[in-house]
Amino acid sequence: MKKVFQDPSRIRMALPNKGRLREPAITLLTRAGYVFRAKDRSLYATCANDQITFIFVRTEDIPVLVGSGVIDLGITGEDLVEEREAVVRTVLPLGFGRCRLCVAVDEGSAYHSPADLSGKVIATSFPKIAAAFFRKHGAEVRLVEMNGSVEVMTGLGLAEGIVDLVETGDSLKDNGLRILSEIGSYQTSLIAHPGKADDPRIARVRRRVEGILIAEKYSLLEYNIPREKLGDAEKITPGYSSPTISDLEDRAWVAVKVMVEKNRVAAVCDSLEAIGARAILETAIQNCRL
Repeated sequence: MKKVFQDPSRIRMALPNKGRLREPAITLLTRAGYVFRAKDRSLYATCANDQITFIFVRTEDIPVLVGSGVIDLGITGEDLVEEREAVVRTVLPLGFGRCRLCVAVDEGSAYHSPADLSGKVIATSFPKIAAAFFRKHGAEVRLVEMNGSVEVMTGLGLAEGIVDLVETGDSLKDNGLRILSEIGSYQTSLIAHPGKADDPRIARVRRRVEGILIAEKYSLLEYNIPREKLGDAEKITPGYSSPTISDLEDRAWVAVKVMVEKNRVAAVCDSLEAIGARAILETAIQNCRL
């Protein structure tokens, strides 16, 4: 194992060993073309088609490992990078694992601002971020660091408020809590040690992953349009650089192939149909390089 980790020909990439980020991270890398076996309880996996060793560790430890240079790059939450004060470079925001870090209090409490919590006990898994936030608002609070179900602390009478991650807010409601203030919004990112961030191998990882993320945002739209309406069609679907246009056997018509943002496809189809487009087809994009 030691030889695998210290092989200079391979880059070391940390992935979450469990939790909500593990499966999305593995799925993303698999779609990007990396072949490896991520078994439960495995400490590492060797990529079969590239010079990468994937190392499975706690998500919260990844910023420290990457920042110290023990690991070259990794996938983790931006909230953990900030909390750990890790000196890393964000190579690519990944867009999943989105959440907010919020101050929450009992639904029926009289607290209306962070300053109202001065002198109170606040439970959190993010003591550094929380401390900086309350200092900014002139509130001196007593922070109790804990992991796990922070939401129960107010119900047990052990804290007057909490600072915790919020995705949908359902867990807060279930525990009789309401959001008092939002500290920040975060997502999952690909991070690298500053000294390794410009390594061509890491740049290749970034481009591969970026190709998958772009593909998730776009569809390929194909349609036929009267040649005389082509200018109007190009205004509706300008494409990334420009649309691909092909002549049809009927010279009065042309075929257009263009990338369109997925959330615009329905409206674009309506607009194209209105100016005379026919045979409008949407095709999913599996991978993409722009």
